[in-house]
Amino acid sequence: MTASPRRRPLPAAAPDGAVRRLRAATAASSRLRLPTLLGAVAATALLAGCGSSGVSPEGATPAAAAGSSAATAGDGHGGTLVVGMTASNIPPLDTVLSAAQGYEGVRFIGNQLYDGLTRWDLTQSDTIPKLAPSLATDWKANGTATSWTFTLRQGVTFTDGTPWDADAAIFNLQRYTNPDAPSSSAAIVGQSATLGGGVMKAFRKLGAYRVRIDLKAPDAHLPEDVATLFMGSPTALRKEGAAGFAKKPVGTGPFVLKSVTQGQQATLVPNASYWGPKAKLDQLVLKPMPEPAARLAALRSGSVNWIEYPNPDDLQGLQAGGFQILQNGYDHIWPWVFNTKAKPWDDVRVRQAANYAIDREALATSLLHGTADPAAQIVPKASAAYDAKNDLYTHDPVKAKQLLAAAGHPNGVDLTVEYPTSGSGNMIPGPMNEALQKDLAAVGIRVKLKPIEWAAMLAQLGSGMPKGIDAMNISLTFQSESFWSTFLTSDGPINIGGYSSPAFDAAIAKAQTTVDPAARAALYAQAGAQITKDAGWLYVVNDKNPRALAKTVHGFVEPKSWFADLTSVWVG
Repeated sequence: MTASPRRRPLPAAAPDGAVRRLRAATAASSRLRLPTLLGAVAATALLAGCGSSGVSPEGATPAAAAGSSAATAGDGHGGTLVVGMTASNIPPLDTVLSAAQGYEGVRFIGNQLYDGLTRWDLTQSDTIPKLAPSLATDWKANGTATSWTFTLRQGVTFTDGTPWDADAAIFNLQRYTNPDAPSSSAAIVGQSATLGGGVMKAFRKLGAYRVRIDLKAPDAHLPEDVATLFMGSPTALRKEGAAGFAKKPVGTGPFVLKSVTQGQQATLVPNASYWGPKAKLDQLVLKPMPEPAARLAALRSGSVNWIEYPNPDDLQGLQAGGFQILQNGYDHIWPWVFNTKAKPWDDVRVRQAANYAIDREALATSLLHGTADPAAQIVPKASAAYDAKNDLYTHDPVKAKQLLAAAGHPNGVDLTVEYPTSGSGNMIPGPMNEALQKDLAAVGIRVKLKPIEWAAMLAQLGSGMPKGIDAMNISLTFQSESFWSTFLTSDGPINIGGYSSPAFDAAIAKAQTTVDPAARAALYAQAGAQITKDAGWLYVVNDKNPRALAKTVHGFVEPKSWFADLTSVWVG
């Protein structure tokens, strides 16, 4: 146990108007995580809470401290962790399909029941997670990054007792790349596409515990992307088929499914034969609770002891009531994606005007109570590709009006923006979009807001920008590096905004062949500077992933990540 710095209080409550806006639109403002099909990923300092040493590093300005759950003497074990998720249902249980309800599904289902070839080290709160071995212990690219060889971990078994080896790896990889493979489907292949699956061409067994993956094109970040390309038991998949496996999943992860009742809860128990650190909990119970008020009531009543995304407006009261409030920056952005192929967003000056028109600081501090950082560029602050020199946009309504006039719109423009009523990383989208609507109206950009259900929005993405929509507000992540080429390059399969820049494309193409992570991050920073200058999107805020825990929850480290390591958690 380490000594804790001085506790820092929550900032003052938001002004009355902001509070009213926040409360008026949070009934449907649940929080899911964007699926890995979209590419998409984070959390820093200690919390404050009754029965623990609250902490926030010097210089931090969060609405609540962040980092680790209650510090206690000794090393405890046991108890039941009951999580109130923002999801409307239990996320799918089949490997990569756990992301169908967003990255919250990956966090609580995928990462708990399964392992990938690699994983993210989620044991630290003050550094960006690094890639670590998982079902592979080593990996190496050829000179052109068109082939990767993975050395697999020996002595690992799936929870049905069957072995993990090269044959199991190739079975899973074929399932992820060929819809006609056993127990595969178009959904499985589609979900896998941005996790390296889309670039994979062929697989070769080099020994009982070595496989080679040949690619259609260079991919220097394949090891990072396959961290959530989860491996299921070939024996169980052959026996049960995809439909049966989705009800009785078998992986190698730290937890095993005990029972599930859709719409109500899933119960997981520790995997006694797990190859890594064993989970300390007796049980992990997951409950879908899309309504923020329901999650808050459940936490206060004790029917859950952990909730995802408490309303920022409730944080001060929760902390005063002895609950632990944790948050941390992670690789996330909450933008509007402009339709750059149609007027008026086809003019860079109009896009820049919008970026100068909005008050990100007020939104992050007054409305969101410090649970987000203002985003003055496309790259999140918790990304290795972040460079402060690329922070470009400030709140400058005068400049915004000048740019609009120069673009031939002295009387402003009228637009329609679609936004999700809830969703993974979407925070409180109703009040947030209303705040942006007000700021933009002040410079002559008149916005009609069109709400849509999160699942319906996700279903649209493969078809591009919907007809009659000028921009889409959506929560996105850069943690899967395939995101850069999937969402942002000129030929990206999910470039819904149509942004195109030869300079940007060239930087991403070079990154695809750059195996060194630091050098690759520098290229992403270069690309980020270009798309920020071009105002391809409206850059608004980066979420800090707030959550509230009972004071009886111990041992959790809030990382700079979408994901979470629950093996260290215990309740008592």
